[in-house]
Amino acid sequence: MNTSTTLVYDGSFNGFLTTVFVAFDEKINVADIQKNNQTQSGLFSETETVFTHVEKAKRVWNGVRNQSHNAISNVYFAFLSEAEGVEMMLYNYIQKLMRTKNGKYLDYSDSTVLYIAQLAKKVGREKHRMEAFVRFQLTKDDIYFANIDPDFDVLPLISKHFRDRYADQKWLIYDVKRKYGIYYNLDHVEMVSLNLKDIHHNKTIKSDAFTTEEYEYQTLWNDYFKSTNIASRINPKLHTQHVPKRYWKYLSEKKEAV
Repeated sequence: MNTSTTLVYDGSFNGFLTTVFVAFDEKINVADIQKNNQTQSGLFSETETVFTHVEKAKRVWNGVRNQSHNAISNVYFAFLSEAEGVEMMLYNYIQKLMRTKNGKYLDYSDSTVLYIAQLAKKVGREKHRMEAFVRFQLTKDDIYFANIDPDFDVLPLISKHFRDRYADQKWLIYDVKRKYGIYYNLDHVEMVSLNLKDIHHNKTIKSDAFTTEEYEYQTLWNDYFKSTNIASRINPKLHTQHVPKRYWKYLSEKKEAV
């Protein structure tokens, strides 16, 4: 009898790819793949902890990428969705991909393939929204600071956009839901863990963390936004479609509407 095994990893993307490598290499009958802080024992499966190994992770990454550049993007984006059970779905997706002669022709009538593609698309949409809706505030330490609260873990995906766009200033984007941020120090971007007591939104309630000039700028911007908003042309439904209300609390031009 080939006993099924639940593989436990550290929650990182490299950890997940390492787990896929181990499962393939050791021909494990995988019952489930779980993060080490969310482990639940199955009645008929053993548990094995997999430790992250970058070289093994690279081999899986390269293997998927060689099959299809679109597929490796789908795998990474879908993983960042944090959807329940996504690891097992991705494992099945990678299995199907490796069995095809040409990864470009994955069968989208297959429920797993379609699900991963749709999940990746949702994460991609959230990435673009975060790139559009982030509003920085200048702190007294001369660091431009912004909060985000995305549906998915998109910080790793927006890093390049902001590094390229704001290469001449220090900035920090903090994910209030996941309690970590990305910090650019004029040289490179690094991930930082923070435990902020106060979540700073772009509002009229002032914080000692930010410069007086920052609030003056926000007032000026808000006045400009109101002056350019022609009442007769306002389409609330269309506007909300493009700028969902859940993002308004981070937009200085929306501070009076929050």
